[in-house]
Amino acid sequence: MDPVSPIPAVACLVVAFATAFALLKQFKAQPSHGRFNTIDGLRGYLAFFVFLHHACVWYFFLRTGQWKVPPSSLYTHFGQSSVLLFFMITGFLFFSKLIDGRTKSIDWGRLFASRFLRLVPLYLVAVFILFMVVAFLSNWTLNEPLKKILSESLQWLAFTIPGTPSLNGVTLTPIVVARVTWSLPYEWFFYFSLPLLAITVRVMPPLPYIALSVAGVTGLVILDPQFHQLRQFMVPLLSFLGGIAASFLVRSDLFRQFAALRISSFISIGCIAWAVAVDSSITGPAQLVLLSVAFILIACGNTLFGILVNPVSCILGEMAYSIYLLHGFTLFITFYFIFGIAESRALSPMAHWAVVAGITPVLIFGCFFTYRYIESPAMRSNSAFTAWLRARFNLSAPEPGH
Repeated sequence: MDPVSPIPAVACLVVAFATAFALLKQFKAQPSHGRFNTIDGLRGYLAFFVFLHHACVWYFFLRTGQWKVPPSSLYTHFGQSSVLLFFMITGFLFFSKLIDGRTKSIDWGRLFASRFLRLVPLYLVAVFILFMVVAFLSNWTLNEPLKKILSESLQWLAFTIPGTPSLNGVTLTPIVVARVTWSLPYEWFFYFSLPLLAITVRVMPPLPYIALSVAGVTGLVILDPQFHQLRQFMVPLLSFLGGIAASFLVRSDLFRQFAALRISSFISIGCIAWAVAVDSSITGPAQLVLLSVAFILIACGNTLFGILVNPVSCILGEMAYSIYLLHGFTLFITFYFIFGIAESRALSPMAHWAVVAGITPVLIFGCFFTYRYIESPAMRSNSAFTAWLRARFNLSAPEPGH
């Protein structure tokens, strides 16, 4: 079997869907529907596609020792296009809040507190697991000076904004998390940009938040090496524009009616397929435009023939951040510890993908519980956390209508 055949991806997706369905029935879990149901359903598939991308990367990494995109347009886009669509989701949801700010006040303190609670708790858990894996790989001994290890650890705790160094001399450190942390500084960049972006839609944030925005954006550009490479920086940055465009179009009744049509599902799928066919990587404007068209239709209500609003899809969507952040551990532990590098390298393509399908339920079960007991409680604590911050720093709540 060809290691980049699409058949294993379909099989793994079926296993993931069946596992989520079992969780839905066993725990009577009901997805919490947000304002945009199609977006809620889309997230889970994007995160799972990134898992499939890295499962394919692992096949070739085991045989070449090189961590790079696989020799397959489909599996490359599973990773790159999915992340760009995640950026579009961020751009859409939060620029929509800015547009809404024209008619109702934006609670900037609550907004930033919600972003902290959304990203940080699970990330800290992931970094703790990373530290434990590295300690195990190091035989629980210090291979570098303690000061250097602390510096490296702080870079990981800072969402890898300063970089992704090897910890304690373990060169596999970034591979343990499948290098997924590269996208998180872009998320923070956009969040810090929000007060400045608000001015473009005639919403004036309080001066402290404008100062925070300037400081945050400037700090990220200076500290993150990714932002020093203009071409690498521009593609993710431009992908946010697809979400921003959708935040305007979703306000058109006529466009939403068009997006809900069956033909729009064909257009969305056709644009995604065309983007995959145009090039094996996201390097030019054509793929970005095609993905943006597909995303805009979905954001404006297209359900892809009902798939995106299925309760199972929404359950997968709720655990998307967990799937994205934790799937690297699942792959690393499986191929490095359980099977071993030599044995994993000897697996046939069919056996490799059988292993990936076998660990898919483990990943979905694990992410269901991390969402339920880490992510969800943190998000529900936003009101209390915001109130505590205001009391602690003597901040006032926004006045209604301002």
